[in-house]
Amino acid sequence: MIRLLSIVCLCAFLQVDDTPRSALLVLEKAQNTLIILDPVALKIVGRVPVGNDPHEVVVSDDGRTAYISNYGAFGGIGGNTISVVDLVAQKPLPAIDLGALRLPHGLAFAAGKVYFTAEGAKVVGRYDPSSKKIDWVVGTGQDRTHMVVVSNDANTIFTTNVSSATVSIIEQSAARIPGPPPPPAGAQPPPAGAPGPRGPPRADWHVTNIAVGKGSEGFDLSPDGKELWVANAQDQTVSVIDVAGRKVVQTLPSTRSANRLKFTPDGRYVFVSDLGGNEMLVIDARARKEFKRIPLSGNSEGIVMSPDGARAYTTLNSRDAVAAIDLKTMTVAGEVKTGRGPDGLAWATRK
Repeated sequence: MIRLLSIVCLCAFLQVDDTPRSALLVLEKAQNTLIILDPVALKIVGRVPVGNDPHEVVVSDDGRTAYISNYGAFGGIGGNTISVVDLVAQKPLPAIDLGALRLPHGLAFAAGKVYFTAEGAKVVGRYDPSSKKIDWVVGTGQDRTHMVVVSNDANTIFTTNVSSATVSIIEQSAARIPGPPPPPAGAQPPPAGAPGPRGPPRADWHVTNIAVGKGSEGFDLSPDGKELWVANAQDQTVSVIDVAGRKVVQTLPSTRSANRLKFTPDGRYVFVSDLGGNEMLVIDARARKEFKRIPLSGNSEGIVMSPDGARAYTTLNSRDAVAAIDLKTMTVAGEVKTGRGPDGLAWATRK
């Protein structure tokens, strides 16, 4: 009771203002905190404590709940929880216990469910908020299954596997459970209602692993769903994958230490952040060549696009700040200081 009261008091102390209807969420990785930020005024309106070593954050479709992966890499076998935050009340809710699924990292919210990677188990999992259960897990067989993106119909899941230098494409397909063998010739037919040679249909999943560059980490699916672009930090390249063909069709030069990669909402440009330099690389997605490098005041990490296509936001890890980039002028429109270690970003639009 005393601990719960302390958390409530801390949240009240951290809250500065009401959560705006459209909010930018920022993780302070070194402080185990989620920032709620007004993306237009570049003003912090609240902070909420989360779990140990938070890396990525996603938001429910109604914009009211945030989910944060607690990687916990700096203590023993790693973390195994996903923090849950009420964005309207600006307070933590009970965390999701992942059990043996250690080192959760990448997150996606699709079809009302939370998809997550667990590097320690080499899997992608799915959590159902309505039943409060993990209802699906598929292994990739790859090392450091890191980030995750889910198709609009939730039938295809994409992951990057950093240490295996691969991308996994996990697809749902129809299959049938094998039933008993057919009776021999001349035997009596089975009684009514008995299972036939093949059982009822069920969902099955197939994993295709595609080789990309070393250090494959940040990636994004093009808005039309036809291409997957992958940032390869160690190779300083970007791999372009044809989704239908399941193959790399082009490899482009990138930044010194590419970390995250995002398409603009119109699909025209691709932004690549750089942990090793002070520039944001912008690639023309149609021409498949460098368009511009935007000077920044520090090295960049997380990237998120505003849904209206007006701005991109990136965390400046070495500066403990977030920069807003005007997508019309391709210049920095402003900065806001954060706490230590800003990393993952997400956009929340409350409905």
